[in-house]
This record gives sequence, C-alpha cells and structure tokens, in this order.
Amino acid sequence: MKQRLFLLFLVLIAPLTAAPAPEREKARPSAHLAAIGLPDWARGSTIYEVNVRQFSASGKFSSVTADLPRLKALGVDILWLMPIHPIGELNRKGPLGSYYAAKDYLAVNPEFGSEQDLRDLVNAAHAQGQRVILDWVPNHVSPDNPLTKTQPEFFWRDEQGRLTPPHGTDWTDVVQFNFDAPGLLDYQANVLLYWVKNFGIDGFRCDVAWGLPTPFWNEVVKRVRAVKPDALFLAEAELPQQQVAAFNLSYGFDLHHAMNQIAQGKKSASALDEAYAKIRAHFPHGGALMVFTSSHDENSWAGTEFERMGAGYAPFAALTFLLDGVPMIYNGQEAGLDRRLEFFTRDPIVWPKETHPATKLYQVMTALRRANPALHTGAPMRRLDTTDNATFYAIERSAGGRQVVGFFNLTAKDAKADLFDPALAGTWRDAFTGEAVTLEALVPLDLKAWRYRVLVK
Repeated sequence: MKQRLFLLFLVLIAPLTAAPAPEREKARPSAHLAAIGLPDWARGSTIYEVNVRQFSASGKFSSVTADLPRLKALGVDILWLMPIHPIGELNRKGPLGSYYAAKDYLAVNPEFGSEQDLRDLVNAAHAQGQRVILDWVPNHVSPDNPLTKTQPEFFWRDEQGRLTPPHGTDWTDVVQFNFDAPGLLDYQANVLLYWVKNFGIDGFRCDVAWGLPTPFWNEVVKRVRAVKPDALFLAEAELPQQQVAAFNLSYGFDLHHAMNQIAQGKKSASALDEAYAKIRAHFPHGGALMVFTSSHDENSWAGTEFERMGAGYAPFAALTFLLDGVPMIYNGQEAGLDRRLEFFTRDPIVWPKETHPATKLYQVMTALRRANPALHTGAPMRRLDTTDNATFYAIERSAGGRQVVGFFNLTAKDAKADLFDPALAGTWRDAFTGEAVTLEALVPLDLKAWRYRVLVK
C-alpha cells in the first residue's frame, strides 16, 4: 500500500518537476487574412547583409561607414548588420565566438568599435538615404549573459533544473529563453526600443523567429511600432501567421531551396511555381518574402552560390529581382566572393581590384527595381508558358503602365522554345545593353546554357 501511494505521489508531482522541451510553432495557413504589409519605403528597396567582422581588413564599423558610397552606388537601400553585441565567453565556439551568442543586449561589441562608431555608421547611412536594421537574437543568449543570474526565471531548464541550449540543436554556446516567463516580453520589447530611440535603428532581422510564439511577437512588435510606425521586421522563418500582425517580411526558404535544386539539375524550372503556389495558399494577402541566393548561413555552412549553383549563379541572382518579394545581397556577392567565410574567427573578404561581372548585374537590377513600379514588392507577377517549361522560366511583371519581362534558361544546356503572349508585342529595351528589342506575340527563345534577358517596356 505504501509503495502504491509513493508511486501515486510521483505521478502527481511529475508534471510539476518535468520540463518538456519547447515545441516549434507549426505553420498555420493564413490566406484568408490580410498581411500587415511592407512600409512604403521598402517596396522598391534591396537588402544588403553586412558581416562586420569579415567585411574589411579592420573588421570595424568605421570601415563599413567608409564604404557606404560604394554600397549606395551598388544600389542597396537597407543595410542589415549582423549581431553587434558583445559575445559570450563561456562555451564560446572558436577564438572569437558566434555573433548569435549575445552577452549583453544593450552594448556594442568592442571588436567592431564603439557606440559612437555605430552611431556614425547609422547617421552616415541615413544621410545618403539608406536604412539600417539590426540582427536581433531573442531566442537565446550566451550562458554568461548576466540575465541568467539577475533574471533566472527567464530561462527554460531541463528536468534537473539546468540551463540548456535550444532543444534539438548543437548550439552549445547559448541557452534557451522560456517565453512563458513573466516579464520577459517587457524586457525584450524594451531592448528593441533602446536601439530605436538611442541609435535611430530602422528595424530588425529577427533570428530564429520560428522559436518564439506568434502572440509574443505580435505584442513586442506592436510596442516598437507605437514609437516607430514604419519599422521593418524581417523574420528568419517562413510561418504565414507571423505576417498578420508582426512581421513585414519572412525568409523565402522554399524559393531558395527550389533555386538550388534547379541549379543542380534535381528539379525543373517549374519548381519555382510550386514554391509560389504554396506561398499563395498559405500566406496572408499582401505578405512578402525575402528572396536570396546566399546569406551568412548559406555561405559559411551550405557553400557559396558558386558551389551550390555553379554557372547558374548569375541568372538566379537576376531572378531574385524579378520574382515578387524583396531581394537580398550578402556582402561579397557583388564582387564574386567564391569562398566560405569562417564563422568563429577573422576571415576578411579580399575585395578584388577588378570589377566582377556580378557588380554590373546587381547595379542594373537594383536600379531597375527602385525606379520601375513593375518590380516593386506586390506588383502583379505572371509566369509565361513556353513550349519547354522545364528549361525556360519566362516571367512578366507589370504596374503603373510599366512592364518588365525576363527570359531565363535555367539549365546547363543550350535550348530553344516558343512563347506566345499578345501582351509582349511591341518595342522593349534590354535592361543590360540598352538596345531596342521588338517582340511579336510569338516569341522564339534561343538561349545558351544559363543565359537570360531582361527587357523593359
């Protein structure tokens, strides 16, 4: 009898002592709802991700500031700075650690310079019409972050009461927040407001956005927008429900993976349509995705675009500007960066003295996107049928009486096909050469491997 009572006691207290791992929020179709949408200033913009540590030989904010005129000439409007906070030392990975293991949310990493150096960078960017967003890591912090001592209730713990990394990861240099903890939402909202009010930050790229509950996001973002109504929030996630009240923009992971698979010959060009069908079926009306061929994660862990896409890097780079969304360039792509950057130590980009073909590609496409409403986020987009949809991707965008059309051979073989569309008849201008091009309703396509054309009308 005593043994039975003891077992019953264990059953009764088990729920109080056990700490089940937090579950990742699942995607909820939200196509019946309206998205919060992009701020008007971002609809024709291009994002540029800055890895401050590797951007220059100095690894300082001041070097980014000095290079702003070049970035302006490249045509980028939004500078996304990877995390700028001091990095934890306990369980640090590599000699310098991961940017995503923040030791202090309210400080600047001295590796990059001073607070004034950051202010100078933001002010200089604003002076030439650019916006600056910070990479924010709300899901976890380094285990030596003072919050683990001053606010121990903020953190998730295992059955033995120990701080732990995010469940299911090898992120041993960070510990997981518990988003049910009282006061955590207030704290995190105030962190974002600190950077907005004191440094003029224009928004945030939110790391592991899928790890936080949507209601938590909705309230945090609401508080920031009460102070800065046009703040931009980019989610490292592809959860439709997050764009109903919080995020302006989500990662286009499915599109990115489709581009890699097409480039590797594993899928046909129509894989892009399948990705957009999923977007239309699930995302709220007016939602938007960031479209990219590389990023800090892709470059360091999955490989450069040259490794993943080979000679297809160029058509896919151009296509990120024609597909509906917001295009993003990772630093160095405009100079043909062809190596993986180290993540936990210094490994500066060596900027070539000669102009790489990718430079002109991005300059042409950023200028076209900014000036032409047909390429603004949300403008109508059509895939045009050809007699070889597996090989060719033909796309038309239109808005405000303007049209842009692109013809892409997304294979490693020369190919021919026909396309019929009366809307294409007329005189166009080649976006890259400036030459006049006359099209009939029946358009014969004849493109060598990985070649493409972008025409403006």
